[in-house]
Amino acid sequence: MPKKYGFKEKDLVVSHVVNLVLTGKLRSGDRVDRNEIARELGLSRVPIQEAVVQLEHDGLVTTQYHRGAYVERFDESVIFEHHEVYGVLTGVASARAAADPAATVTDRLEALLRVMANSNGARRFQDAAWQYRQVINDEYAGPRLGAAIRAAQTFLPRKFWVNSLPDHDELRQSYDAETAAIRAGDADAARTACAGRATTLARMMCSELVRRGVLEPTGTVSPAY
Repeated sequence: MPKKYGFKEKDLVVSHVVNLVLTGKLRSGDRVDRNEIARELGLSRVPIQEAVVQLEHDGLVTTQYHRGAYVERFDESVIFEHHEVYGVLTGVASARAAADPAATVTDRLEALLRVMANSNGARRFQDAAWQYRQVINDEYAGPRLGAAIRAAQTFLPRKFWVNSLPDHDELRQSYDAETAAIRAGDADAARTACAGRATTLARMMCSELVRRGVLEPTGTVSPAY
């Protein structure tokens, strides 16, 4: 596999394993074959071991002494939990923005909202949404919160959403609500917008994974806890 410059080898492995899970090539309880990954990606075992450590920290795999790494339980409730955590963490940063809104930040957010509103494709929308999140995180998330948000983003790969996002309107409305809350200084409303969007993303992901045959249909796509 050609090396992707600008990416840490460990991050390439993490993305590869997440993709295997999201495409159903790895399922709950399956063993993560490190030798096979090394061959597929053309990497040594060192970045693969680093990736396994991160994946275990992020709750995607579990390791057993002398037995290897295995995919953790993966179902609708787990997907909703991952997104719920992400919604809470981004909500903290957004609430901080509402508590102390900087005009330069809100102006940049509104410019990105206009890009989202005029997007005619998933990639452009997702790029703007990603930049929107980074504007808030860069300004209002300290090192610890920023690290936690990045870890939570492991299970929200941009490539998945570019290929699978069915509708922009519902998500765009949540960004509108978040920006309005920040401008109004309403921290609670900012948190609510982040939490609501996370739930929407979880529902969309579950629907797409059922369509792909990765998850079994349950008759309802909602938290199972």
